Parts: sequence; structure tokens; C-alpha cells
Amino acid sequence: LSLPLCKIRSLLIFQDLTYLTSYPSDADWDDLWDQFDERRYLNARKWRVGEDPYKLYAFNQRESERTPSNRAVPDTRHSRCTLLVYYTDLPPTSIIITFHNEARSTLLRTIRSVLNRTPMHLIQEIILVDDFSNDPDDCKQLIKLPKVKCLRNNERQGLVRSRIRGADVAQGTTLTFLDSHCEVNRDWLQPLLHRIKEDYTRVVCPVIDIINLDTFTYIESASELRGGFDWSLHFQWEQLSPEQKARRLDPTEPIRTPIIAGGLFVIDKAWFDYLGKYDMDMDIWGGENFEISFRVWMCGGSLEIVPCSRVGHVFRKKHPYVFPDGNANTYIKNTKRTAEVWMDEYKQYYYAARPFALERPFGNIESRLDLRKNLRCQSFKWYLENIYPELSVPKDSSIQKGNIRQRQKCLESQRQNNRDAPNLKLSPCVKFKGKEAKSQVRPISSDWQLVTSDLCLSQLHLLPWAPVVLGVCK
Repeated sequence: LSLPLCKIRSLLIFQDLTYLTSYPSDADWDDLWDQFDERRYLNARKWRVGEDPYKLYAFNQRESERTPSNRAVPDTRHSRCTLLVYYTDLPPTSIIITFHNEARSTLLRTIRSVLNRTPMHLIQEIILVDDFSNDPDDCKQLIKLPKVKCLRNNERQGLVRSRIRGADVAQGTTLTFLDSHCEVNRDWLQPLLHRIKEDYTRVVCPVIDIINLDTFTYIESASELRGGFDWSLHFQWEQLSPEQKARRLDPTEPIRTPIIAGGLFVIDKAWFDYLGKYDMDMDIWGGENFEISFRVWMCGGSLEIVPCSRVGHVFRKKHPYVFPDGNANTYIKNTKRTAEVWMDEYKQYYYAARPFALERPFGNIESRLDLRKNLRCQSFKWYLENIYPELSVPKDSSIQKGNIRQRQKCLESQRQNNRDAPNLKLSPCVKFKGKEAKSQVRPISSDWQLVTSDLCLSQLHLLPWAPVVLGVCK
């Protein structure tokens, strides 16, 4: 690509500066962007009047397309972040973005925000991994943009295997994983790379700001949060305790976190490979953040959230894509693999919280158990005592099973075509070879909920005639 000499000089000057505020402005990329027909790219998959703007992507496609790809976002960092100076010899990183049927507007805005707000010498490459989207041009056309490469899977592989494919071809000394519906903020990358240069065993994350799924407004998130979870392996953000806040004398200081959300983080490439990358037998999406978080902490590394790095993210209420084995079954398989490999005797509390997981297949885990042994990792007891002592251990982990009878009939669940939740009805009690029919068996969880297929018996409302249905466990 040819640039006017004055612009080449301005880029070189930017490379020589320390990282207080230095990165190319939008104007520096005019010539590069002229070679990419943005309007044509977006119009090919544009929202049409009369269509539901939420149908395809579970966010407002119409509003996303109205939002410019190079819009300005508010600087949500603490003011002291602007005073920090980072190493001048930070290593370039390979930015890996995986996607499946992502909206072109959000995917393009993710890439453009990276190019606009990152010193170019810190970007080794931007690797897009298209996980067998319906339209291969979603990815292919973007290689006209600076630093962008495109890989396309020949069949659906899911997040884990797609990320590993991108990491295997990456040439940077660090790997930066981003989701495909993000916008990075000002000077987002330097504080992350700085922490890894100080200690390569750190895995570091930005504070994740919110991009509203309805209006696409960029909203500041609280900075004093960390990742936590319950025994069902459900991720949740939690406030720092008053004691932890009192120990934080500097608002720019990184926050140790028991677990990461998993969508956005930076890791040293050699450390990623040494730790065993990801569990390749996990499917599609979900649970992989628990597995890599436990593995990092228990095998000699650490997890941090860096307040001076900010990245916006669109949080959707549901997945817009299909899970071949169903969302709930996929999540149970992935988290069950995590529990069986990493949680030792504490996995009983996972099964108490998710009793239906006891009967679910989860594949072969011998290679992951061998990995843990070879890495000489700590026990899960050590993890609870040293990393997450706030997670209280339940007093009871018993799981009971039985059927719900009314005379000679039993409550039975039957899955209907094109329905998320099974139907409930009373049917004659059935036994096969002395065992009750699976559709009539109800595990009772440790908190006395009646569970089947990861759903709980519930009432729609509290009136006496309210129907009994299977709903999300609460």
C-alpha cells in the first residue's frame, strides 16, 4: 500500500513516542480505507424496512448500521491512567477475532476501533476466524483492511477450536482474543502488554464497558469488579469486598480475579501453548472460561483485570446462533469436563447444583488429566483457599432421584418439535428392566428444586390455578 511521504513520516514519529497518547488518527488511514468499499460491504447484508431488527443477531441491527464504524467513544478510564508511562519496547500482538454469522456492522466496527486506537507497531496482525458463517464474504472482503487476515473453517467448529486455529498461525509473541462485537477504547492495549512484559505468566483482561444492544450507546462500567461464580459454574460479576477496596490505594492498580469472562484477554503465546491452549473437546461456546481460569491459577499463573484498559462489548440476552446439541446440553458437557478434570472432590457440589449433569456424556478427558499431572498443578482445595476463599462450600451435596406420582400415573416430560422447553403431562408410570423411564425421573437438587434437562419445575405465577411448567432454574 502506498502512502504519501508526509503520512509515512507521521506514522514513524508515532512509533518512536512513548505510550502516553500516541496512535494514528483517523486521518492517517484515509488512503488505506479508500481501498475498502465500506458502503458496499455493509449494504450487501443490510437490515430491510419491515424486518425485525433483532431477529438475526439478538441486538438492534438497524441501530448498529446507523452507528458509524469510526465513531468516537467516551474515554472511561480513571484520569490517573493518562499519567502512566509504559515500556517503549512492548512486543507486538496477534489479535484473534472469531465469529459465526456476525453482523457486518459490528464486526467492521470492532476492527476499525482496533486500527484507530492502537499504535500500529503493536499490531502484528488481526486474524479473523470465520467459523463457517453462511456467507464466506463476511470475512474475505475484510482482508483489504490493514493488518487483517482471514481464516475460514470448512465446518462449524465453535469458539474453542476456532481460537486455537487462530493462535496456531499467529506470529505475535502475545495473543489478544477479542469478541466480534466490541469497540476498544483509548490506549487499551499498552497497559495489558505492559503487565505481561513484567511477568509472562499473567493473563490480563480489560474492564468491559457496555454497548447497549438497543441504542448502541457506549456506557461506562464500574471498575472495581471481578469475576466470580457459583457451584453450578455460572459466571457472575461481583463487587470487591470492603477489605479489598481498602487495600487498593491506587485506582489504576490491577485487580486479581478468580475467573475471567473469557471473551477478551491477552496471554503470552508461549505460555498459552505450554499450559495446553484450550480443551479441544469442548463444543461451540460456554464453560471454556472456567477451564482456562482454573488451569492458569492452579498451574502457576495469575488472572488480572487492568482498570486502565477499557473495551466496550455488546451483551445480548440470548444467542443468535444454533447449538447442534442444544444450548443447555452443550454448556453442561463443557462445564462437566471442567469439573471432572479440575475440581477434584469438590465436583460433588457442581453435581448437586446441576444434578442432570450426572447422566450427560462428556467425552474422553484422559489427555487433560495427563496435562494437569505433567504441569504439576495445585489442587482445587488450594484454589479455594488461596484464590477464591469467598466461595462458601455447601454443607450438603446430596442428590436424590425419584418420580412424581399421582396414583398410577407419573409426571413425564416430552420434548416437542421447535420448542425450547419440554411439555409436562401425567402418563402411566413405566419401568424398563426394573428402572424408571428417564423422562419420568426427577433429580432433586441440594436446594430442593425439581430438575430435568437443566430446567426446574416452576409456576408461571402464584395464583392457585397457575400451570406448572419447566422453566429456567432460579
